[in-house]
Amino acid sequence: MIPLSLAPSLLQGVLGLASGSLVGFVLGLVGGGGSILAVPLLIYLVGVESPHVAIGTAAVAVAASAAINLVNHARGGTVKWRCAGVFAGSGIVGAFLGSTIGKMVDGQALIAAFAVLMLVVAALMVRRKDKGTGAEVRLGRENAPKLVGFGLAAGALSGFFGIGGGFLIVPGLALATGMPMLYAVGSSLVAVTAFGLTTAANYAASGLVDWTLAGLFVAGAFLGGLLGARSARQLSGTKGALNRVFAALIVAVALFMLAQSLPAALSLF
Repeated sequence: MIPLSLAPSLLQGVLGLASGSLVGFVLGLVGGGGSILAVPLLIYLVGVESPHVAIGTAAVAVAASAAINLVNHARGGTVKWRCAGVFAGSGIVGAFLGSTIGKMVDGQALIAAFAVLMLVVAALMVRRKDKGTGAEVRLGRENAPKLVGFGLAAGALSGFFGIGGGFLIVPGLALATGMPMLYAVGSSLVAVTAFGLTTAANYAASGLVDWTLAGLFVAGAFLGGLLGARSARQLSGTKGALNRVFAALIVAVALFMLAQSLPAALSLF
């Protein structure tokens, strides 16, 4: 771990840009997981000591990165705007409430609990079958209540854990509407952006955001996002490819976070 007060500014810049590039690539590829990587990168690589500051800073960076990647997916026609808008709109309320509660909980306990949740979601993603072309998905009376319900739940969880929540939003959109993975990935970025901004604003109000690091993440995320979105379109032609990439990413990061945070979390009891 590199203490921020001692690390050379040039090295900090390189680490921030590199971390942001990786986060942007992940967001472009699978529509989520970026904040899951951002928090451990900020803590274990860049050297942020407070998990809550890392969470608040990551929320700013991931919201901006998601917005950049959203433009890329929108150009590719893989965003279902009406469905995504309903999901994101209802989720903002949940994100605000969740982030307010999350600031009161010990940071290490948050990270450990979140890693367990990630393993459950990974198992669900592997089992889900991709189907259809996605062109027929429309907002209607049959899926609007599901979008509102899943949006509130995903927003509350992403706000509580201080993450963009793409790994929750993608399956939520798919379950509510039946849209294929590629469209769920593109559409999820609307909600990732909205939830990230809501959580970031809440943490910033408490002084829990490092704006310099957030800026470095955003700068690095631009190139990574371009590469990730291109890779997502290429992988969409292989049945189940995005599901496997998504699940593998979640499992790998979850195991790492558990190994790092579980001993400290257990010591609280």
